[in-house]
Amino acid sequence: MLKYLKHYIPAFTAVVYFVYLTKGHSPTLFLTGFSVFLIVGDYLLPRDTKVQEFSYPSFLNLSIYINLPILFGLVLFVASVFAGDLSLWQNALFESFLSTDFVHANNSLNELDKISLVVQTSLLIGALGTVPGHELTHRVASKFDMFMGNWLLAFSCDCTFAIEHVYGHHKNACFPEDPASAAREEKIYPFISKAIFNEHMDGWKIEKNRLEKIGTKSPSVHNRMIIGYLRSLIMAILVFVVSGWGGVLCFMICALGAKVFLEAINYIEHYGLVREKGKRIHMRHSWNSNHFLSSIYLCNVTRHSDHHRLARLKFWELHPCPENAPMTPYGYLSMLYLSLIFPYRYRKVMSKRLLEWDLNYANTEERKLANPE
Repeated sequence: MLKYLKHYIPAFTAVVYFVYLTKGHSPTLFLTGFSVFLIVGDYLLPRDTKVQEFSYPSFLNLSIYINLPILFGLVLFVASVFAGDLSLWQNALFESFLSTDFVHANNSLNELDKISLVVQTSLLIGALGTVPGHELTHRVASKFDMFMGNWLLAFSCDCTFAIEHVYGHHKNACFPEDPASAAREEKIYPFISKAIFNEHMDGWKIEKNRLEKIGTKSPSVHNRMIIGYLRSLIMAILVFVVSGWGGVLCFMICALGAKVFLEAINYIEHYGLVREKGKRIHMRHSWNSNHFLSSIYLCNVTRHSDHHRLARLKFWELHPCPENAPMTPYGYLSMLYLSLIFPYRYRKVMSKRLLEWDLNYANTEERKLANPE
């Protein structure tokens, strides 16, 4: 039973966070505790190197599906914090359903708390929305999974991820033209801005080509990019109804934060790795991580090398690849904070890992590509 329940920990964390906020406690304390828990836990706990057998995969899928209503409630509540004055009926709603005095809870937050609120909410949108959305939108044969996955991605306004990532990145990873693969010594913030723009452009191109093949014009109700933008617009409208323009601004900032975190993870997952043109992708072309808590909170996306080997595998089927793939030195949250807050230190740490990759993983042509004279 425990092997099933551990995959509900992200949803449980979000519920605890939600209840914690409604009581007016400091989001800064929660963000600090959450970060320390993941960073220290990943460092101290044994690596997750087992592939477990599951007889009831529907319970694992449920651990993802429940994220949608949880995120919906969380985003509406957080947006309300930034709404200014709520109407009497909204205050009454919070009091009757959450047993909390929203005005008191809101007034107890200082400016640092509100910044922490946005950062923590962005992290949870990533962990409960983007990562499970990534898992589900790879299941292209299941209409229900695609529906749920795309709605989870709507929280980060990232409809292109279900298109460009699945049909672009998985074909072009570690090539110069892939917007989600970072070159050696490439700085993270220019990478993030370039990746966001180029992924959207590539998403439009992929969708345009798909529609042309079936004889449909690009500006149509069948265009998945347009449908994706409409999902995020619906989310923004719902936030506006509850929280007004202040809430919409908060929602957009959290969505952008989640997108920035995603691109930082993309930066980490293929940083400095290269691949020969015309050659298939191997496990050595992704940075892998078997840190225990990172694996639990991120649907085993940490086993990134095996995911690129065979993208149709469910998250519980992915192999940890302890011997066949290069490993990140720290867990995902540690790597995320290191790359965003101390980017110079991140590049210095990874330069040693890249030397190891050149010696132990790369073939002759890849060494030439990585270190041109």
